[in-house]
Amino acid sequence: MNDSAVPNRSQTDVVIDGVKRLIVSGELGAGDRLPIEKDLAAQLGVSRGSLREGVRALALLGVLETRQGDGTYVTALDAGRLLSPVSFLAELPDPATSAHLLGVRRVLEAESASLAARSVTDEQLAEMDRVLSSVDGLFHGTGDDVDLERFIDADTAFHRLIAQASGNPALAALIENLVGRTSRTRMWRAVTERGAVEATHREHRAILEELAQRDPERSRIRMEVHILAVEEFAASHAGDTPETASVSDQ
Repeated sequence: MNDSAVPNRSQTDVVIDGVKRLIVSGELGAGDRLPIEKDLAAQLGVSRGSLREGVRALALLGVLETRQGDGTYVTALDAGRLLSPVSFLAELPDPATSAHLLGVRRVLEAESASLAARSVTDEQLAEMDRVLSSVDGLFHGTGDDVDLERFIDADTAFHRLIAQASGNPALAALIENLVGRTSRTRMWRAVTERGAVEATHREHRAILEELAQRDPERSRIRMEVHILAVEEFAASHAGDTPETASVSDQ
């Protein structure tokens, strides 16, 4: 049955599903140029206007890219690009959603830490240490003097480096796209709970130590406990509105 004949289906949906089917079937591969507009519209049974709308939607999803004066191509279909829409869910301003996403992060990052312990290089460990060392000096004053934005940047970089060291690009991409919103929750917790920043830094150091020992199970446990603390904070504040997305909001 022709997709365009299915009731309540927009022509744009027909284009999206049709192009995706061509890619999944192998008729189009990464880097391939799409057929000319007239031919592809006829193949999919849609108008050229609907085809353009569908192509725009697929470009936003990271499936296609239009090159000015050269046509439309399938992207490299890399995990980072295709999973980027997950970041929109992570950006929704809902504390309850943040708690749920932290639960997902806990599962994913515990696995990434375990995988990283098996394959991390000395160079990657050195870079993780460099990131953590860059904020060591933040704790020499009082807790109120801590540069939270700088600390959250280091926190985010540390987690990304571990995900990359896991050797699983899809896993790393998922974690990358969940970092944004949940990092702001960490900022919120840091402002709300005295001592949370220093505790977090100590946990980072403990994770790095287990990674350096190449101990998958202890790395997994350290990471899981580390994220669980923020997850529990978010869950207990699910009815609140975070006012600390940036230091200027304090």
